[in-house]
Amino acid sequence: MTDSSSKKYAILSVSNKDQIENFAQRLFASGYRILATGNTAKAIKNSGIECIEISDFTGFPEIFSGRVKTLQPSIFGGILMRRDNEEDKFQAEENNIPQIDIVCVNLYPFPDVVKNKNAELSQKIENIDIGGPSLIRAAAKNYKFVSVLTNPSQYKDFLNELESGGVSLDTRIKLASTAFSYTSFYDTVIANFFEEEFNLDKSAIRLNYPMVNKLRYGENPHQKAYLFGNMSEYFEILHGREISYNNIIDLAAAVDLVNELPPYSCAIIKHTNPCGAANGRTTLDSYKKALSCDPVSAFGGIVAFNSKVDTQTANELNELFLEIVAAPDYEEAAIQILQKKKNRRVIKIVKFSEDDRLRIKDIPGGLIGQEPDKSSLNEFEFISVTGRECSADEIEDLKFAWTVCKHTKSNSIVYVKDKKSIGVGAGQMSRIDSAKIAAEKAAANGFSLKGAVAASDAFFPFADGLTVIAENGISAVIQPGGSVRDEEVIAEAKKYNIAMVFTGIRNFKH
Repeated sequence: MTDSSSKKYAILSVSNKDQIENFAQRLFASGYRILATGNTAKAIKNSGIECIEISDFTGFPEIFSGRVKTLQPSIFGGILMRRDNEEDKFQAEENNIPQIDIVCVNLYPFPDVVKNKNAELSQKIENIDIGGPSLIRAAAKNYKFVSVLTNPSQYKDFLNELESGGVSLDTRIKLASTAFSYTSFYDTVIANFFEEEFNLDKSAIRLNYPMVNKLRYGENPHQKAYLFGNMSEYFEILHGREISYNNIIDLAAAVDLVNELPPYSCAIIKHTNPCGAANGRTTLDSYKKALSCDPVSAFGGIVAFNSKVDTQTANELNELFLEIVAAPDYEEAAIQILQKKKNRRVIKIVKFSEDDRLRIKDIPGGLIGQEPDKSSLNEFEFISVTGRECSADEIEDLKFAWTVCKHTKSNSIVYVKDKKSIGVGAGQMSRIDSAKIAAEKAAANGFSLKGAVAASDAFFPFADGLTVIAENGISAVIQPGGSVRDEEVIAEAKKYNIAMVFTGIRNFKH
């Protein structure tokens, strides 16, 4: 390595090479000598810009198929030396270590590689960056003297400031904070991967999501709220004003429910509970049936579909004030119709969530987490415990009612007929109250419960809850069973000639 103490140096080592040639060119024009690793050096040289490969600079080759490139005292010394410390300056001069004032590094795409189900374990491991995080952390630690860039989106503003007289300390602090956040996220993904890949017990909950934007407010106007993470991977906002905290919570609830219903289904959500859900012959049919369950509560709600929204459905949707319409696809003309309501959000469901991440809630002193409720009745045999077997239509309605009930706050009772909810009792302290409320809702909207089915999210602790349901004419009930008074409940169902299916699956939702 030649004497370079009087020269300005920048080190570039990037996996994402977007804009790197322009970045290098402007640094070079500003008097910086460019140090770069293998493929980054090739890209820069191919664009006609002079640069020095790390191996030539250090006098030591890249080894182990590139596993070791930058882990050298001459590199890390140049980054970490304190420019205002006389001993550091003396040691740097004595060891011929240059000052490296700019570090531009982004990491191997490990977070993307691990998402590829076809990637071999060896490929995933090789995409764990070692030198990159070390360079980034070293530069961020020495923010008083060194600028660290980790994303092409930072280049433009940084270069403009550099070319206007120099980079301020405030800018270097912000860059350092972003850099530490970046390596923290990277390590979070790696640690989570090791636990999942090798079936290790979870040792910690690691949450590291970038802030996307501030929301207008939280559940109430006096509460601040923020959106973090990658919601855009799941939802594309096609139209409407800024989405709110409550909108997002209700949207997730609506999409989770409709994702479990048969094709051509619709769910209408209000305060995370379904006030209507139905399966129909067409998208329009499913919406009309869902709306009929509780048109008063549907006002200002969130409507989600699992099929394409056509123009007929769009026109019908425009007859009611709705906060959000969400669907996996739209006819172009349907979008134009829905856009006539300026404040309504029109959202495309890019993909339905099928991940197994823990569902997290904050508690004093920490967090609690649980697996998502992925229970299913697809393989379940509908055997009645009362001796009165279910008809084919009842089985279909029981499946539908069970799914809707699963997505309704506990205690919950849901009445269904012809794959349409006709009464929903949600979030009550007593299961009897839920049964009564659901019946009152049905009556208020002109539905007879005679011949309908009922679902309960948990067992009946006493026969009285089942009595309320039976007296309203319900023909079949689906519930987990497991109460010490199951025999009393079964006897009450037999009294009314009701078919009753025990699933063994409780679906509390708090």
